Amino acid sequence: MRQDPPRPLAALEGVGVRRITTDQVILDDISWSVGAGEHWALLGANGAGKTTLLKLLGATMHPTTGSVEVLGNRLGRVDVRELRAHIGHVSTAQRVPQDATGHTVVLTGATGTVQPLWRKYDDATRELAHELLTELGCKELADRPFGVCSGGQRARVLIARALMPAPSLLLLDEPFNALDLPSREDLIDALARLAADRPALSTITVTHHLEELPPNTSHALLLREGRVRAQGPVAEVLTGELMTQTFGRAIEVTSQNGRWLARSGNQP
Repeated sequence: MRQDPPRPLAALEGVGVRRITTDQVILDDISWSVGAGEHWALLGANGAGKTTLLKLLGATMHPTTGSVEVLGNRLGRVDVRELRAHIGHVSTAQRVPQDATGHTVVLTGATGTVQPLWRKYDDATRELAHELLTELGCKELADRPFGVCSGGQRARVLIARALMPAPSLLLLDEPFNALDLPSREDLIDALARLAADRPALSTITVTHHLEELPPNTSHALLLREGRVRAQGPVAEVLTGELMTQTFGRAIEVTSQNGRWLARSGNQP
């Protein structure tokens, strides 16, 4: 008996987004699907539409045209508050109480709140928060105030928080922003371990630098001025030619041991 192909975790068809006040086109005719266990890099210049695309996938906004399905639910036909509870979303712009400990920050992921709702957390939930900190390689941050953590430590705590409801889809909006080299590498290692330990988890990572991509990155989508320039397996998309077309200047791309490097093609 022939089996139907597995349903994608996220699927966009002919999606467009316009700013109502100015009629500016933010996204134009985007069609894209993300399967279980895939790890996507989302790349493009500032203003290309990357964050808007993540907002659609995170069910925090609706498209102007086209359809968006996330976890089998079509936006406009589902209670987005319930849907958001099953999507992990990490952004350095997230509001987090600076005096809350790492463990408390992770706990709030169980209720999707900024402040902890202590009566909602039983012993199993509290233990899960500790386990996730350990999984992300930062169990020592359990009792440390979030505000005194380094940028890399904060990123790992926020990822642990996003994993509390056991999402199938994890959205990472520039998680490497302002990290120094050791912190960047620690976070890359943590994401690689996460992918190995959770084979069904799909991730979408917005970044400006190929050097920030973990070696488990399987696919890439390139955006230019709100339109898809290329998408598909990472080895086919992260080429000098396509990156040059996407960013509008000569770019050379190399890879070694699963890691990527981009630099200006105008250099001698």
